[in-house]
Amino acid sequence: MVPLIGIEEEYLVVDPRTRHVAPRAADVLAAATDVLDVVQEITRFQVEARTPPSADLSELGSQLRSARREVAAAARSCGLAVVASGIPVLGNVMPPPLADDDRYHQGRTLYRALHDEISICALHVHVDVPDEEHAVYVGNHLRPWLPTLIALAANSPFFVGRDTGYASWRVISWGRWPVSGAPPYFPSFGDYELAVRALTDSGVLLDAKTVYWDARPSSRLPTVEIRVADVPLDVSDSLTLIGLIRALVVTALAAVERGDRGLPIPAEVLRAAYWRAARYGLTGDSMDVRHGTLVPAPVMAGRLLEHVRKALAEAGDLTFVQEGLDRLLRKGSGAMRQRRVHARGHDLADVVDDLIEATVA
Repeated sequence: MVPLIGIEEEYLVVDPRTRHVAPRAADVLAAATDVLDVVQEITRFQVEARTPPSADLSELGSQLRSARREVAAAARSCGLAVVASGIPVLGNVMPPPLADDDRYHQGRTLYRALHDEISICALHVHVDVPDEEHAVYVGNHLRPWLPTLIALAANSPFFVGRDTGYASWRVISWGRWPVSGAPPYFPSFGDYELAVRALTDSGVLLDAKTVYWDARPSSRLPTVEIRVADVPLDVSDSLTLIGLIRALVVTALAAVERGDRGLPIPAEVLRAAYWRAARYGLTGDSMDVRHGTLVPAPVMAGRLLEHVRKALAEAGDLTFVQEGLDRLLRKGSGAMRQRRVHARGHDLADVVDDLIEATVA
């Protein structure tokens, strides 16, 4: 059976006149309440749309397009706009105003200046798995491929008025948190439970929900949650990534059933691969951490496709995802598009205008 998938996409609220992020997510939420599942995020600059679980990529695509259109319409009714970008392009956002939630304010007290760059937007993919134990072992198998997903999804090169020099500044910013980035390798589920208990007892976690690894068992659902990707610029890229992620999970589950707990890539090697993926995206070399070699990022994307080819074919997704990946590699990532727009007029307002249009295209 093909696992169900549930999607969460986060968007930034912007003022279409100044092109700066606007702390008016509550207004957008109020306007959108009756039309879709849209919820508040940690800051007042962000909203999140959620899809119902589905096994069909085409259906998910329709749901995501509808969600983006409806969120954008709600924003327009308030004189605002929404953009799919991993981090704010323009606006003085440090520290950002938090949404009205006691837990968020407790987090600011604990994490202090880490909240200065918390206005980040990601694509979260929930894939059904049998239980938490399977989710942990799936995370082991996903670890070598997370940098490739970062490179494909990179969509945050500019931050509050400057070019960071990175394809995904969201990944770099988020990586400063005490429990974030690639999950550790866990030889057993008991090791995972011991680690989470130690992290909780150490005081670095506000609660169990602040285990922010890029692949983690959901605290609410029988799923593994993959949260490594910047929110993609357009739905087509989202669907390509979603298809690859589900196929990675299915491939991992098959290996786990054979008794394979995954390759224990050293954490420092994986950290270096994360940095390269965030720095260069699809324009440079990526690390194949399985072999300790550098290869062009598109070659690494091709290796990912081959790794999950069987799972894609069994789900009926192979042609769809292969064509989507070819299209993404041909046109480039969201970060590459943002920089191309900026290069034409050297004005970040043009970048925001293009993001507004592309988000609902």
